[in-house]
Order: sequence, then C-alpha cells, then structure tokens
Amino acid sequence: MSDRTEPALRAKELDAADALAGLRDRFVLDEGVYLDGNSLGALPAHVPDRMRDVLARQWGELRIRSWDESGWWTAPERIGDRIAPLIGAGPGHVVVGDSTSVNVYKALVAAVRMAGEGRDEILVDATTFPTDGYIANSAARMTGCELRALAPAEIPAALGPRTAAVLLNHVDYRTGRLHDLPALTAAVHDAGALVVWDLCHSAGALPVGLDAHGVDLAVGCTYKYLNGGPGSPAYLYVRGDLQDRFDSPLPGWNSHAEPFGMNPEYTPVPGARRGRVGTPDILSMLALEAALEVWDGVSVDAVRAKSLALTDFFLDCVTAYTEPGRVECVTPLRHEERGSQVALRCADAGDVMKRLIDRGVVGDFRHPDVLRFGFTPLYVGFADAERAARVLGEVLA
Repeated sequence: MSDRTEPALRAKELDAADALAGLRDRFVLDEGVYLDGNSLGALPAHVPDRMRDVLARQWGELRIRSWDESGWWTAPERIGDRIAPLIGAGPGHVVVGDSTSVNVYKALVAAVRMAGEGRDEILVDATTFPTDGYIANSAARMTGCELRALAPAEIPAALGPRTAAVLLNHVDYRTGRLHDLPALTAAVHDAGALVVWDLCHSAGALPVGLDAHGVDLAVGCTYKYLNGGPGSPAYLYVRGDLQDRFDSPLPGWNSHAEPFGMNPEYTPVPGARRGRVGTPDILSMLALEAALEVWDGVSVDAVRAKSLALTDFFLDCVTAYTEPGRVECVTPLRHEERGSQVALRCADAGDVMKRLIDRGVVGDFRHPDVLRFGFTPLYVGFADAERAARVLGEVLA
C-alpha cells in the first residue's frame, strides 16, 4: 500500500472491484467485523428456512419414511460429493459423518494397516492441533507402532523403511502457515508410506488438489470455512485406488454391504462409504448440505486470490495503524506459505482480544500471546480488514 493512499479509501476501491463482494448477502451478519470464521463460519441466510422444512415436514410428517423419501440414507456420500470439488476430489471419494477426531482415527489406523508388514512407525506433525496428536498416540498404541512427533519440515529426512503413515496439517492452526502438500505427499510416497492430511484450516479457503497430488487419505471439519454450523459433521477422503483396501477400525453397521441384513459377519460396502460407521446425524448433516449451496458458482481459485489480497491488505493496515514493534506477525508473508488467517504476537494478547471484541471486531486469542484473525473471503471485505486494523491500533495505543 502506498504511503500516500489512505487505507479507508483504498479499502473502498478494493471492495468496489471485488467480484465476490455480492456473496456477503448470502450470510447472516451484523454491523461488526467477524474475523473468526476459521473457528466457526457465519450462518448462510437460507439455512433456517431449509431446516424448518427438515424439522416440520421431513421429520414431523414423513418421519421414518424420510430415510428413503427425503434421501437421509444417502446423505453422507451425497454431501461428500458436494464437498469434493472444494478439496480437489472426484465423485465417490468423500463421505461425510462423525467428527474430525473420529475420522483421523479411522484414516490413521487404516493407513497403517494398508502400509503392510515391517512398517511400525507413525510420524505426526508436532505443531498439529492437539486432538490430532492425541488420536495419533492412541492409534500408535493400538497398532503397535512407535510414534514420533516432528515439525513438517523435518518429515522428509525422518522417513524410512519403518514408516507406515504420516499425519500432517495443511495449515497450522496457530500461525496460519501453509505447508507444502504436493512436496510432502511425494516424499512420503517415495518412502513407501501413506499420508493423512488434516484440511480443517484449508478446505473452503484455498485449492487443495487431493486427487491431483495423489493424497492417500484426508479429513476435515465443515464448521469453519465451509460454514456448516457448530458441530457439523466432518468428512473423510479416501483415494479411489485405495478404497477397496481401506480397512476401517470402526466397522459400523452403516458401512456394511447389507446394513439391514443383520449379518453377524462384517462385509464392507464398496468405495469411500466404508468410512461410514453408525447412524448419520441427520439434522446437522442436512444443515451442512444447505450451507454448501453458498458455493454454487463460486471458484475456489477466486476465493484464494481474494484471501491473499485481504490478508496482504490487512497486514499493510496493521503496519499503518500500529506502533512499530507493538505486534509481530507470525504468519508467513510469502503467499505460497500462507493460509487464510493472520496471527499476530502481542504480549497482552488475551486482554487485547477482549477489548477488540467489545468494539465489534471478533477474532480469537491463542495461548499464550497470539491474536488470530481469520479471513473468510465469501463474506469478509476490505473495509472489514481496514476497520479491524484501525481498531487494533486504537486498542494497542
């Protein structure tokens, strides 16, 4: 940003030129600045009416008939096919259900089982969201593997003939650092191991390219950039040529080839559907399905371009509005290393975030000293970024 350009004027110009600006009207928003969509996405405006139909007609009138007549039974794979293009996956590769934690467990244990004899080591991203580490530890104990926690940059050198599976986060939840999915996936494959990617902080914010890069397995939540609602079900991706080998550690009746045959012997259904476990959580699943309609006609590449422009602009505004040295950006400046958030280190971050929220700028605080601002390009504009930086400067002053 030029020193001669007023940030507020520049924001107005950028918003006027923004091809995605009209998408904001698809969401329920107030006069504040909401920069916490990387924790919980905003409500798409049409979802309440859709859910009234689900409750009053599908459940209230049709009741049990809705499993067939309203498509409840096929919802996990149908909604998976809605998510698939947003993460670079083909039809039949994604199934929706359970939580991210449960899907990490399924994917990691299945990866070890597919890796074969002699491979008794799991590598896990040491900077990962804690639940991934907890699940990896349990999966290692269950499969008799040794667990090693390493920074993503250390993974290629640590791979070896004992490595069965590697669990990585695409975007670091604290810093917003984007890890090199193509290169790390290739390195894991060169070592003969399988990779599981956690896409919680990238799906809906940037292109992922699971099929193109040969990713084995991936998981993610849907309540962040996909705006599925609090606790909305997660998803599991299984690469097409691995689906017949995918051996879930949770073989529930919903993934049986004949779920209503009540056979005591388990026979898995073909395809990614074998990632299903128990009865789907229909209410939240159908809310998610409705929410995904906001993506109709939206290009993920366009979302990524706006995300980078927004975060660049916000950082310029922070520089313009805050005293030098008051905050430190811990999010990489290079576009190829940045997700869709900006994390600023600040000694009194917890108190600062409380004051920001009191003034209508909602981000979040990560212990011990990080202010985290998530930029959801579907509904965040450049005026939002300018206002957030300006209020931050006033609070810090």
